[in-house]
Amino acid sequence: MAKRDYYDILGVSKSATKDEIKRAYRKIAVNNHPDRNPGDSAAENRFKEATEAYEILADDKRRQTYDQFGFAGLEGMEGSNGFSGFEHAFRDFGDIFGGFSSVFESIFGGRSSSGRRESARQGSDLRYDATIALEDAILGKELEISYPRLAPCNTCKGSGARDGGGSTTCPNCGGMGQVRRSSGFFTLATTCEQCHGEGYITKNPCITCRGTGRTRKTNKLIVRIPPGIDSGQSINLSGQGNIGPSRGRAGDLIVVVRIRRHQYFERQGNDLYCMAAVGYTQAALGTTLSIPVIGGRRAKLKLSAGTPSGHTLRLKGEGVPLLRSTQRRGDLYVKVHIVVPASISSKERRLLEELNSLESRAERPALIPLSDLER
Repeated sequence: MAKRDYYDILGVSKSATKDEIKRAYRKIAVNNHPDRNPGDSAAENRFKEATEAYEILADDKRRQTYDQFGFAGLEGMEGSNGFSGFEHAFRDFGDIFGGFSSVFESIFGGRSSSGRRESARQGSDLRYDATIALEDAILGKELEISYPRLAPCNTCKGSGARDGGGSTTCPNCGGMGQVRRSSGFFTLATTCEQCHGEGYITKNPCITCRGTGRTRKTNKLIVRIPPGIDSGQSINLSGQGNIGPSRGRAGDLIVVVRIRRHQYFERQGNDLYCMAAVGYTQAALGTTLSIPVIGGRRAKLKLSAGTPSGHTLRLKGEGVPLLRSTQRRGDLYVKVHIVVPASISSKERRLLEELNSLESRAERPALIPLSDLER
């Protein structure tokens, strides 16, 4: 059977760029990988065919030769069949497959440069959700937290062995942690069932941790909440996550901050918003308001005579500090809300009736232009 054109296999034109060739190959390889299609010989053939095409077209010299002379030009070159080795075809596998590291390991066995599997792996990261008050987010705080994590076993000191028994190389996988099997001209690898991927077997396992070297413990520590942190932001504490297998390095603890809703203040970015109750005579005559701000202080806010309800005034620099900045802060915006009392004294009534009679002498329109309300 005649071989198919490499460009047709990948579904790209002869003028395709390297990036276009990579993207086309990645799509075909991911969809037809043998691990995703066990027992599907057609998918396996498509995978092999696409890999061979990519092997040629991703190499500038071979691609030029193929473009000029076709398959005949490739004869006598390294890998005369157009396929110089499965591992070489994936020399930039990470660039093509992105996060599909498990696919790569299933092909090559996850080996280190020495040919042996790295047994000491980093532990997993942990997440902790910390809910704090708005005051804590503005002023900063030291927060004590406790959470469960995998830590070295106290009984065996993390070795996994009882009475210092130590460990021995797994006889099933030879210490690689994976068992390799051939399928045609390429090799697949699966996690060793005997050592569960560790590459070694613990002799006389510790009865406390059952040979894992790790036990679950409650960890307590102090988290420093920096001033200016916002809801949804996180603090990364290196080495405070789960300890890794085989005494591997610990992962990180990621503290995600949530801020409780405040009774009086609303935060938008680094600015704060609140509403101040003002009497109608204060609004008419003008006054100076004493506004409480977070931190225990009070700020003076001048209210001009005739200030309407709904008008917003700004207190510069009384908002939230910028994260990791000791100087810059947002602003506090105060919205005026004129309060009409539900009940008044007889003296207040007489005065208001007198004021009403004075106001009724002035001619006023029955309706207010909408543009006045938007000011």
